[in-house]
Amino acid sequence: MSTKPGTGLSIGDVSERTGVSEATLRMWETRHGFPDPERLASGHRRYSERDVELVHQVLDERERGLSLRAAIERAQTSGEEPEESLFAGLRRRRPELPPHLLPKRALIALSHAMEDELCARGERGVLIGAFQRARFYRVAERRWRELARTVDVAVVIADFDEPSRRPGTPVEVPLSPTDPLAREWGIVCSAPSYSVCLAGFERPGQRGVPDLDRRFETIWTVDRDAVDTAARICSELVGRTAPCLADEISRLLDERPGRTEDRFDVAAAVTSRMVAYLGQGEGVPQRRRRR
Repeated sequence: MSTKPGTGLSIGDVSERTGVSEATLRMWETRHGFPDPERLASGHRRYSERDVELVHQVLDERERGLSLRAAIERAQTSGEEPEESLFAGLRRRRPELPPHLLPKRALIALSHAMEDELCARGERGVLIGAFQRARFYRVAERRWRELARTVDVAVVIADFDEPSRRPGTPVEVPLSPTDPLAREWGIVCSAPSYSVCLAGFERPGQRGVPDLDRRFETIWTVDRDAVDTAARICSELVGRTAPCLADEISRLLDERPGRTEDRFDVAAAVTSRMVAYLGQGEGVPQRRRRR
């Protein structure tokens, strides 16, 4: 429960100042824990000026096309310290998303499936990839140059020596080898009718494990609100070294049209492509495929 100084505002005051009915405010509190009023001994609610600001923020986000849940989440996290990890940030903000333990070979197949479906749909939007090491990105660089031609902005994050932004190529954003993101694998695509996200955390203690057998705790989803959350976490991460680029990502996310995709259709398309890749031995070196 939040602590508010003085007598505060009644629920009627908040309703009058925001245009949101008292019944709706009570429903938001019951379903989403928002707003979070102080309770007097009598049981009456008391709100702060900050609560009024946050309700207005929710209304503004709704006008931009966000769902109620996503709008409330953005209001609740505004002013917090920026995240340092895509996986941890997504788990914290979206605890309902279950993680799965997957080997790297499965992540390659799933990543390629997401990328291919993006190209097939010809979608504009925001595309962000976390590659851990620059050498891993260089292997996929040709694919990502093709992807960069499709979207409004493509960003790759790895231990690059320096930032790079050249026409027709993804923006390269460096990170430190000690950064939490250096242990993660991520793809986030937020587009008008195609929202997908993959976030994986490499488990410690895998020294000596063959590269393709390395295991990651992995979340992947096609839920538009969850993908929006992941994209904004990535924007926060990018903003540590490239604030102007982070502002561009945030603007594109804010300007994205309202919901148009069928998430079950997206999930089915990506899953079908992933299964096909796994059936072809995607990610397995040629010498092992011949066995």
